Amino acid sequence: MSLTSVDWTTIPAPRDDGGAAHLAGLAVPQVTLASTAGSRVDLSRLPGIAVLYIYPMTGRPDRPLPDEWDATPGARGCTPQSCAYRDHFADLSTRGVAHLFGLSTQDTDWQAEAAARLHLPYPLLSDADLTLTRALNLPTFQMEGQTLLKRCTLILRDGVIVRVHYPVFPPDQDAAGVMAWLDDPVTP
Repeated sequence: MSLTSVDWTTIPAPRDDGGAAHLAGLAVPQVTLASTAGSRVDLSRLPGIAVLYIYPMTGRPDRPLPDEWDATPGARGCTPQSCAYRDHFADLSTRGVAHLFGLSTQDTDWQAEAAARLHLPYPLLSDADLTLTRALNLPTFQMEGQTLLKRCTLILRDGVIVRVHYPVFPPDQDAAGVMAWLDDPVTP
């Protein structure tokens, strides 16, 4: 099995626990996040359409994943999700997406390894101090003493959340789902 090919029938799907129900319509708070591009990003100030896919954590080839990772609903799939966004980067741009980011609670050094290894044409943002997570009350879970984000995707327009995809499963289809909504934004 390749890094981006997963038999999703063997992975427990997450359930909608309502953890993201409050997000649609919210203005993103003014919070600056470290980026793998070496800059800091304030999502509240971005003009136009921005897509922020939120994921638990990327694994690294030199370190094992937590013991219960594959058994935790929604945990598995960060690499396939990131690669799908990479592969659809141009398609998203032609649909008006001016800004694309991945977000996790991992620090920027950890994320930089994944961004380089996966050849991502967009930056990953770090919320290692949980500032945005707390400000938006993003859904989280605990694993091995770490606070990790549950997978969800936010579509922003001029700093306001106009669409929320939650839960996201399978993760490798998330970019296609965002494109489908951008093609027909009146669809629920």
